[in-house]
Amino acid sequence: MRISLLSFIFLFLGSSLYISAQEDDFFLQGEDKDATESSIFEKPGDDLQGYYDDVVQRTMMDESAFLAKEPVSESDVVWQKRIWRIVDTREKMNLHWRNLDVPFFGVLKEFAENGDIKIFRDEFFKEPLSADDLSSLINKIDTAVVYDPETYEEQIKITKSEIDVEDIKRYRIKEVWYFDKESSRVRSQILGIAPIKDEIDATTGELKYSLPLFWVYYPKATELLSRKRVVNEYNEVGPMSWYHLFESRFFSSYIYKQSNSLGLRLEDVYKDSADTQYDVLLESQKIENELFNFEHDLWTY
Repeated sequence: MRISLLSFIFLFLGSSLYISAQEDDFFLQGEDKDATESSIFEKPGDDLQGYYDDVVQRTMMDESAFLAKEPVSESDVVWQKRIWRIVDTREKMNLHWRNLDVPFFGVLKEFAENGDIKIFRDEFFKEPLSADDLSSLINKIDTAVVYDPETYEEQIKITKSEIDVEDIKRYRIKEVWYFDKESSRVRSQILGIAPIKDEIDATTGELKYSLPLFWVYYPKATELLSRKRVVNEYNEVGPMSWYHLFESRFFSSYIYKQSNSLGLRLEDVYKDSADTQYDVLLESQKIENELFNFEHDLWTY
């Protein structure tokens, strides 16, 4: 009886191993049966699986958990100042904002077109823009008179062209600097980001004016920005996202306005100066130093 039971068990195990081997042979039919470590994760039937423009498939940034900032109590904010900045993407430190593959404007446009974030007409985030408004902002519609080659009749042809990313050379950043008495630190919080579009005179080629296309409320876009990688020309493996770039303030900028009763820009204050741009840059650096020294001046060493 024992011999029969043991024979049954060995027969059952042998049949299971044989069936398993047949199933593996079925999936590897017509393929290279020498499985490697990378091929273990390939899905059957996906012809593009395993083709990466890299050493490995990079998913760490997509799978990493996003940690939101600690909320700040209103009673802990005992001092604050609003600052407006200009980020010029033509500066060497900011060239990655104009990356040909993934420019920062393309990131914002993708979020807006997918409905992942709201965009606003104003910097106070009171006038949201619809999908049609966004389309009219980023697309240019031209009309031209053409002639039908058969009937020689005039026809109006409407062409629709998307905004050129190269036309977005600067961004505005609105932020608040505040003193948090709970941590006894001066901190900064970015409120909004706006791409600036330069309007050029078609006849003379001169700059007519510059206006922000739309405003993005930064606190609501932080998690999405944490999934978008910034191209680092010094180390492509460096896992920096746009969220980390803004939080670590890894960009070059200058202040063009600070909170004041009349809402004047530095350019308006020094408009009668002999060299307006030079004075604006000097005043911008002065404000930067005041922000830097404010926390140190609170303490006596």
